[in-house]
Amino acid sequence: MLERFRVPKEDRVLIGEASLRATVTAIFEKMGLAPEDAANGADVLVTADLRGVETHGVSNKMSDYVGLYTSGALSPRPDWRIERESPGTAVIDGDRGLGIIIGSKAMDIAIEKARNVGVGIVTVHNSGHLGAVGHFAMQAAEAGMVGMCGTATGTGILPTFAAEPRMGTNPISIAAPAGDEPPLLFDAATSAIAGNKTRLAARVGADLLPGWIAAKDGTPIMEETQPPPSGEYHQLPLGGTREQGSHKGFGFGLMVETLATMLSGVLPAMVDPSTLARHYFAAYDVAQFTELHTFKANMDQMLRTLRETKPAPGHDRVMYPGLSEAEDERDRRANGIPLHREVVEWFDDLCGELTVPALIRM
Repeated sequence: MLERFRVPKEDRVLIGEASLRATVTAIFEKMGLAPEDAANGADVLVTADLRGVETHGVSNKMSDYVGLYTSGALSPRPDWRIERESPGTAVIDGDRGLGIIIGSKAMDIAIEKARNVGVGIVTVHNSGHLGAVGHFAMQAAEAGMVGMCGTATGTGILPTFAAEPRMGTNPISIAAPAGDEPPLLFDAATSAIAGNKTRLAARVGADLLPGWIAAKDGTPIMEETQPPPSGEYHQLPLGGTREQGSHKGFGFGLMVETLATMLSGVLPAMVDPSTLARHYFAAYDVAQFTELHTFKANMDQMLRTLRETKPAPGHDRVMYPGLSEAEDERDRRANGIPLHREVVEWFDDLCGELTVPALIRM
């Protein structure tokens, strides 16, 4: 994540991983979730913070999820079901369950199907927000597979040349295991900037860069700007402008929409605004394509070659997707997770209200 989005040193409060997991789990249980689901939800959020993906950790998402549960928009104990199934595929109706809870179950199904037939693909509809899609791709990688995940939600992103938003940020991810090197983990929105980063920018006082957002009439804003108030701007697809490749970001967004929405047999939010989020999970069993040890050794050679590539002037090193996340995870497990003081204050207030364990500062 860009340094501009990280919590300024003067606003950082370091929280231990175990304390954060315990508190988030307890809050989810107070929302009515079963203990196992509460722990799984906490794992998705805390792992995002450990890996430095603060846009999808507790800082941005926990208050959203609490609000959705307390309002009744999400079901804490959904009666999710498999609507259609084959040896290698499944379609799930999530029954308004939170995506970070349903997602782990869906990827487990995809992994089991991949063990049986080589590839497992599961789609989910009628579900809440999925969080960091890389978490679920990594779930497959940790099982010795190549994992993919994507999610389609909302309509905040402008198609190229458009004045009206039609798609969500529609992130997509891929993860693959390695041997000695940290695993490959690519997780990115198909918009120029993830939606949650505008919230982070406002919290830490960072400007948005040229080509990230557009004015209300669809004109790209091509100078640095402070995050405008909600509803006063539109987001642009990856690339920002046609000259910089926004048609590619637009196309990637449609790819996610096709895999997550159309394969679920439902309409996208641009057509049916009442539809909930749709998700796509895929697992490829490496052992049914090549020997797992060969795959990992080959991954090591590729990733090491990338890591040891000579950097351009002004840069310290070349990094591949997943390397910085692995480094952040090692550091934060040992030294604590940096949360903004405003986020910690929100937790303190909620923990007192719900009578659950407060966060422990390091």
